[in-house]
Amino acid sequence: MGLPCAGPFFCLWTGMAGILISPSILSADFASLGQEIRAIDAAGADFIHVDVMDGHFVPNLTIGPPVVKALRAHTDKPFDVHLMIAPVDPFIAAFAEAGADILTVHPEAGPHTHRTLQAIRAAGMKPGISLNPGSPAVLAEPLVDEVDLILVMSVNPGFGGQKFISSQLRKIEQLRTMIDATGRDIHLEVDGGVTPETARQCVDAGATVLVAGSAVFKGGPEQYKTNIENLRPKRFI
Repeated sequence: MGLPCAGPFFCLWTGMAGILISPSILSADFASLGQEIRAIDAAGADFIHVDVMDGHFVPNLTIGPPVVKALRAHTDKPFDVHLMIAPVDPFIAAFAEAGADILTVHPEAGPHTHRTLQAIRAAGMKPGISLNPGSPAVLAEPLVDEVDLILVMSVNPGFGGQKFISSQLRKIEQLRTMIDATGRDIHLEVDGGVTPETARQCVDAGATVLVAGSAVFKGGPEQYKTNIENLRPKRFI
């Protein structure tokens, strides 16, 4: 049995409690995003992962606050918004107003990450930081007291459908040790190349939230429930 929730969206998951699944809408049908959001909600998604890219910090362009706001009416599930943009600070208020619940930023995206995380919390959202495959775990150490989530990118950010970089498992283990030492309910999220096979590896290393795009959205809405269930290691169901 897991510990009780510490906040509206966050629980400390231990023992047989469970693993959260955050489907990435980057792999959804963009012509029917509202319908896709409702479908993954009904299929058992815990969070809705929204990748925001600016074509500058990462080599792709996706969506911004207006789309997040438009999608907000389609689900009550927390919006797990990952900002792959620079600068970040000018957009914090807009994402808060659009309905983001979790706002994750990269330390490399601005010179004052500590201030950025404080601004995210002040705007009423859960602050998170994301580490690219080439960013060491130690980069999170000065910021760990300011975050509610740490996201490990297990692919280079920018595009969906990439292969899992197995060297990130060691980073997940290092971050798990760092988080446990704080005694706080900080989620450890993994994004990139997550499949039923790599999901088990990530959970064994200490992850509590799994982001998946292709692995959730393959096969169409009739398959979403099965796809999500297949990502949860059986001992955590």
